[in-house]
Amino acid sequence: MRPYNYNKQGDYDHYVVDTEAPLLEWLLGHLQGYSRSKVKATLKGRGIRVNGKQVTQFDQMLKPGDKVAVSLSKKNDQFHSRFLKLVYEDRYLVVVEKKEGILSMAAGHSSLNVKKILDDYFRTTRQKCTAHVVHRLDRDTSGLMVYAKDMQTEQILEHEWHDIVYDRRYVAVVSGEMEEDEGTIANWLKDNRNYVTFSSPVDNGGKYAVTHFHVLDRTTEHSLVEYRLETGRKNQIRVHSADMGHPVCGDVKYGNGDNPIGRLCLHAYVLCFYHPVTHERMEFETLIPTSFRKLFK
Repeated sequence: MRPYNYNKQGDYDHYVVDTEAPLLEWLLGHLQGYSRSKVKATLKGRGIRVNGKQVTQFDQMLKPGDKVAVSLSKKNDQFHSRFLKLVYEDRYLVVVEKKEGILSMAAGHSSLNVKKILDDYFRTTRQKCTAHVVHRLDRDTSGLMVYAKDMQTEQILEHEWHDIVYDRRYVAVVSGEMEEDEGTIANWLKDNRNYVTFSSPVDNGGKYAVTHFHVLDRTTEHSLVEYRLETGRKNQIRVHSADMGHPVCGDVKYGNGDNPIGRLCLHAYVLCFYHPVTHERMEFETLIPTSFRKLFK
């Protein structure tokens, strides 16, 4: 075991693996002062990274040369919210998984939103920072989001977003049985006076939008589809799904009334980006919601 790039801020201990072993076995053999329950809690709390990627599977095989980072922070223990999970935190940014039904940021008076929850958490943990919105998810969309903790990091993420983010994927339940297994849809998107986004096959003065799709599962009633965004336009997936004749289930704006589980069936489940300050590869993936999966058993 050879430490590398030791972080004196105390956020992580870093190691290089010298023998092949399952992750949990290796951690128990190499982390001093960590009980089995503490190691498992750190894994479950996404406090372990292997080669820069968050890992929660205790049986993942390590090989010589792999780099393991172990979080020493106890901040996750102080974060409790039924509206979102704290997936990752460092001195520059946080990654959260929000539930459906909550806004990304304030809109009007006293509306509960992710930014307010994070600001309250920062205040409780005596961190001299606030949450800066970098990108948004619709109120009824669940999934992964990143917030900056200072203006400088926010500016880097905002201005270099398309260079920094290298993989962003959503999963959706759409109405009907998709005919094609995969493909791409591209057109121009523009809002009308009522803030409804509509598409055009030719330039209508809007923004060009490209969405790649891949069908993961299907029945005669519904399809489970992964969407990879090449561009990130407002309502892009919802409009493109409707364009294909298979709107996202539960979509009251662009849908067809099909709502099998009582919510908008759209979830941001993969988010990968280069850290705006350290330039590390940051890779996050959540489980596809159980309520989505149950429709295809």
